[in-house]
Amino acid sequence: MSALAQAGSGHAPPRRGLAISYAAIKRGVLWLFVALSGFALIEPSPYEFLFPLALFVFALTGIRLSQKLIPLALLLLLYNLGGVFALIPWMDETPSVRFTAVSVYLMLTAIFFAAIMAEDATGRLDTLRKGYLFAAWCAGLAGILGYFNIGGLGGAFTLYGRASGTFKDPNVLGPYLVLPILYCLHGILTRRLGLIRGFLLMSVPLLALFLTFSRGGWGNLVASAMLMTALSFLVSASAAQRRRIVVLTAVSLGLVVVALLVALSFENIRSVFEVRASLDQSYDQGVTGRFGSQLRAIPMLLDVPNGFGPLRFRFFFPEDPHNVYVNAFASYGWLGGIAYLALTAATCVVGWRLVFTRAPWQGHAIVLWSVLFATILQGIQIDTDHWRHFYLLLGLVWGLSALPRRTVPVGAARPQGALRTAT
Repeated sequence: MSALAQAGSGHAPPRRGLAISYAAIKRGVLWLFVALSGFALIEPSPYEFLFPLALFVFALTGIRLSQKLIPLALLLLLYNLGGVFALIPWMDETPSVRFTAVSVYLMLTAIFFAAIMAEDATGRLDTLRKGYLFAAWCAGLAGILGYFNIGGLGGAFTLYGRASGTFKDPNVLGPYLVLPILYCLHGILTRRLGLIRGFLLMSVPLLALFLTFSRGGWGNLVASAMLMTALSFLVSASAAQRRRIVVLTAVSLGLVVVALLVALSFENIRSVFEVRASLDQSYDQGVTGRFGSQLRAIPMLLDVPNGFGPLRFRFFFPEDPHNVYVNAFASYGWLGGIAYLALTAATCVVGWRLVFTRAPWQGHAIVLWSVLFATILQGIQIDTDHWRHFYLLLGLVWGLSALPRRTVPVGAARPQGALRTAT
């Protein structure tokens, strides 16, 4: 009768099924978009092709850009404007043009991820987490198969005797795998995942990260895990939760040590580990080494407002800068370099404030910021300005910071059920 009354009054009933369908389509496209982020052997990669589709699907129902995201968009725009100005003398060089175009594209993905957090933030974060875990398993499994040359895949999925998987560089694969590992660790600490299931889910990405023999990847994981554990401990609502975190952290460390000892029992793994575990690598040493080149570049860059030009650091020194902050001034000029430093500082303010915000997505915020902050620090050691997952993290942290929130002092009572929904 109520349906007939609504029909007779000229008011159509709400189309709930259509709304749910739109949400499902958006989540599906978002999952596929991130699930393909781990396939980077070819350029443009599938990730690049999926972005226009994701943008189109979300734009159908509107994408809202909060005023709180203006600093992110503005600083990224200034950073890339600096890159465009630096490119002008080298417009006839295809690699330089491609480099600048990729920078602009990645800027758009960061703003996209930030903007879509305005609606269904927790649901979309869960979708992204699942898609990323799938991508990490695919990339990690490829790296493991390649490292042990199973099926003759060593030539395709290794580089310099190290697992590179579906990436061109093991030093990029390693840091890429940190986020899903940290999500699993956080799930164990917060009871979202059981200990056995959690370790099973992280097993392939963790082993693959180890086999990349990437010192930066190892350091990123250790720093991220320590920060995530400390933050989870600080925001816990009870002493029981804190005890659980302490106990499970100790258990997790013990299991990791056992797994490491087992891995090092194989001679081919131990020999590479002994070389890569050293902080004193030959290419880092001396005036012409990595760090020496960075120091020599600074006074030169102070004399060139437009920098050296995109990808032109290598024409002045033996190799690329391997420092994202030096590279910001070298490839993007003074405008880009200053904008990048300002973006980094602003992101640190936003991120540290975010992790102490009580909300259903606080668990996500802790994991995302732990990895992003470690990656910001890792930028001192490697060029991170074209890492797709860096812009994903950047956008999500800023997007969550723009949501309405209420801050609660650390240690205050958490709303009922918040611990279970935090991730």
